[in-house]
Amino acid sequence: MFFNTRTLVLSALASFLLSGTAVAQMPSGYDIALKASKAAKLEGSEATSTLTIINSSGQKRVRKMAMVSKLYDKGDTEKRLIRFLKPADVKGTGLLTFDYEKKSDDMWFFMPALRKTRRIVASDKAKNFMGSEFTYADIAPPSVDDFTYKVLRSEKVGGVDCWVLESVPKNDDVAEENGYSKRIGWIGKKDYIIRKAVYHDLDGEKEKVLEVSDVKEIDTAKHIFRPMHMVMINKLNGRKSVLTIDKIKLRSDIPDDYFTTRYLERF
Repeated sequence: MFFNTRTLVLSALASFLLSGTAVAQMPSGYDIALKASKAAKLEGSEATSTLTIINSSGQKRVRKMAMVSKLYDKGDTEKRLIRFLKPADVKGTGLLTFDYEKKSDDMWFFMPALRKTRRIVASDKAKNFMGSEFTYADIAPPSVDDFTYKVLRSEKVGGVDCWVLESVPKNDDVAEENGYSKRIGWIGKKDYIIRKAVYHDLDGEKEKVLEVSDVKEIDTAKHIFRPMHMVMINKLNGRKSVLTIDKIKLRSDIPDDYFTTRYLERF
């Protein structure tokens, strides 16, 4: 079969345009991170969950929690109150977080035994939350603008097409506050929910792996999804923690005074 010059030119032009369209459709690393930071936010919700802490010998500690959340400032601020329900030695312990879009989060921690609320400062956010492998920084994710991003590739996790996104702190202060020098995250292309993450410690060594499963659509009107099962595995010490959302529902009438230190201290 023979092609004339005009046919070859048109074919080359079509290939160029299709290639350009494909490139244009690929989001930047920053855009992926920004969409991921907003993807799971609900106008208002209440939930109960189970935190299972497993040491290197396989021994388990199980803790039950309740949580309420609500969006403010046109969605740029998410306020959350977490309260431990059982066992008895942690009952009443609470964490209040103001998760901001563009600045460092505010966090307050209350222990009934001391009857005192302590503000979580930046240097504490990389510490383990209630003895688990999750940190305070995991509970209230950092500002998107504190990191640089690079899309490494596309890859499937559990049958879900994901962007593989590298996140690197912009400076040493951000790295120390969050407790890692680099994070590789697998972000779902359709729902922008993270499916997996690998954390490298401040020395660059692979430290923790987050595995996410059972992602469900919570708000069917706005198509907002949440993961129901998360496992954080520490590759250095052999410990892991499992966070399971037992029940969650939308709730638009949560009182504003729930998100105050005065209410945090009620138990």
